[in-house]
Amino acid sequence: MKKLLAFAAALFVVAQVYAGQAQDITIPDLKADMAAGKVTLLDANGTKSWKEGHIPGAIDFKGSKDQLANLLPKDKSAPIVAYCGGPQCVAYKAAVKAAEDLGYTNIKHLPAGISGWKKAGEKTESGS
Repeated sequence: MKKLLAFAAALFVVAQVYAGQAQDITIPDLKADMAAGKVTLLDANGTKSWKEGHIPGAIDFKGSKDQLANLLPKDKSAPIVAYCGGPQCVAYKAAVKAAEDLGYTNIKHLPAGISGWKKAGEKTESGS
């Protein structure tokens, strides 16, 4: 019985570590997906940051968490990309987990974040 409990505890820890994980996507690949109209973006930087400037079309994750199910595509295999501040930021994980919890299966992460997007000279838009 002790071994079974230890195994169950280990599985729980592993599940928690991997919850909110997503495959990385590069800026050029994201731009291609955006140009093809095949991606939904989740900005996990917070509403203030989102209002100041976000990747065009990105959803303010923190400000829209309660309506997320209505804002994401009906197709659960549709591509979703979450991002936050930059390579060291982990706020995107909450957006990934929320999309996973809603049943989405094709979720990616832009590690460059908004700082890398701006550094690459890409346009942003402000929100209200």
